[in-house]
Amino acid sequence: MKIAKGIAWLGVIAMTAALLNGFVAGSFFEDGKELMNNPWGIVSLVDLYVGFILFSLWIVHREKTLAKKILWVVLMMVLGFFTGALYVLIALYKSDDDWYVFYHGQA
Repeated sequence: MKIAKGIAWLGVIAMTAALLNGFVAGSFFEDGKELMNNPWGIVSLVDLYVGFILFSLWIVHREKTLAKKILWVVLMMVLGFFTGALYVLIALYKSDDDWYVFYHGQA
């Protein structure tokens, strides 16, 4: 689990840096327009959101309350794999080094 935690931490750090760079140096609407005008930009977005939805299925499986399920899925759709990396990191720490608990949540 130590390696998995390290990878999750790297994901959180990398996504934090990428999001900050995007918000500081980019223009969401101008850059988004360019992305939507490019066929491969559309392919990339479809690919990304299919991944978000599939990852969200795991979140919904693990979480016990409807409020947590909704919160995590909304965050996933808005902040992308920053949320995914953070969710994995929290799940790893809460699992007490038990892979079954990591994948399925607390009983």
